Amino acid sequence: MTETLEKIARGLEKLTGKIAMVGAWVAVLLVFLIIFDVVGRRFFNIGSSKLQELEWHLHTIVFMFCLGWGYFAGAHVRIGVIWEKFSPRTQLWIEIIGCLFFLFPFVAILIFFGWQLMADSFAKGEISAATTGLSYRWAIKATIPFGSILLLLAGIGVFCRTIANLRKMGNQ
Repeated sequence: MTETLEKIARGLEKLTGKIAMVGAWVAVLLVFLIIFDVVGRRFFNIGSSKLQELEWHLHTIVFMFCLGWGYFAGAHVRIGVIWEKFSPRTQLWIEIIGCLFFLFPFVAILIFFGWQLMADSFAKGEISAATTGLSYRWAIKATIPFGSILLLLAGIGVFCRTIANLRKMGNQ
């Protein structure tokens, strides 16, 4: 049972890590796009609302694609001063309770409303409010349920790993 839980956790971590790598490469592209935009506006009087909208679209992709992996990596906010005072067993139980009562319900809400937001945008054929902005606003809104699903998968992986670690402690 413990080995199966660890295998599930490793598989989900690998999956979210690969998608986060796409997000990391998008971050590199975003840096170059921002540099181009700033230099173009400052020295060559060029730039557009499409370029600026593309920047925030790419930023959204970076965030949503890396969200799940960030949870696996422990990059989320914790109150370290309090956390460190707990025993390893208590930390595992807090992680389990956090997943069950906070993470999973929150992610379910994000997926539900993110999907509705994207579907409504698609149905309306929503485009940018700016005259020269980007079309297909639904595409960027699709990253909300997608990134939330990645966070859910990461939560399942962390939950499995935590249960496995708790079982190992019980066997010692």
